[in-house]
Amino acid sequence: MSSILVLVIIIVVTALIFDFLNGFHDAANTIATIVVTRTLSPLMAVLFAGAANFIGYFAFGTAVAKTIGSGVVHMEMATLPLILAALIGASLWNIATWLIGLPTSSSHALIGGLVGAGIAAIGVKAIIITGVLKIFLFIIIAPVLGFAGAFLVTGIVRWIARPFHPSKVNPLLKYLQIVSSMAASIGHGTNDAQKSMGIIALTLFASHPHLSTAPHQLEPAHWVVFACYTAISLGTTFGGWRIVRTMGTQITKIGPTEGFCSGVASSGVLFFATHLGIPVSTTHIISSSIMGVGSVGSIGKVRWITARKIVWAWFLTIPITAACAALAYLAVSGLSAHLK
Repeated sequence: MSSILVLVIIIVVTALIFDFLNGFHDAANTIATIVVTRTLSPLMAVLFAGAANFIGYFAFGTAVAKTIGSGVVHMEMATLPLILAALIGASLWNIATWLIGLPTSSSHALIGGLVGAGIAAIGVKAIIITGVLKIFLFIIIAPVLGFAGAFLVTGIVRWIARPFHPSKVNPLLKYLQIVSSMAASIGHGTNDAQKSMGIIALTLFASHPHLSTAPHQLEPAHWVVFACYTAISLGTTFGGWRIVRTMGTQITKIGPTEGFCSGVASSGVLFFATHLGIPVSTTHIISSSIMGVGSVGSIGKVRWITARKIVWAWFLTIPITAACAALAYLAVSGLSAHLK
């Protein structure tokens, strides 16, 4: 077996493991509110979210995958050690933040990994500056849209429900919360599974350009799409319970109204970003939506100490994963040279 084939297999397996960790790490994003409000049991919630993650396989395209594969590093400069190092850096960050129960972005971890490994391997010229800036811009835009959308939807729902007694409204909102949570899970699977698709498509192109069905667009093959959706759905099904507590109880008090409204706002932002082909963070969007619903009436209802920790993690993710990936590249390139 050639060293190139060995590296391709290692990268594909690592990408699917990253996808699994993404689902495992981000399960709390879409199920925290329905677990905390006891709309569904924890087991039913993760099974429900895992199944919803997979719906994107049948309903959406691969615009985000193309952005990851060809919009962060110049694909003609991408090498197999570079791609593997990016995955290692992102996976280490995912595991570390899961251990401390901190909701962070698997998406931006992967972007940081690509940037760090690309600079370590080739230099700044490997990076597509405009593509990275667009993603950086949405680090700000997406949470703002999530916060504002949730604030607005919560205000409208409370105004509509004002004439009715909570005992009549809450049961309805619990059912609607399941629908909004399902939409958020579909958005999560659709946007996040595509990142590993882009990595695998880039890997095939970097090893043998003719293996990619559309090299200049990096269109993922059907088996790649299916494998990535399966991996992220399985990861979500196993769940990340440490982060459920942070998302569901430590940002603000969550009831059926808050759960429904945050789900509506976050799923809308996720579908919008996916349509544009922008890789965004489900974690950023849903946590900011929870902050938005908590701010209605009084901003004092939001535990801003927890929110501040989450926001700091948002901005630290890319530089830390870039550094991890750069160090990983030194190790991976040495191993690759040894295999030759």
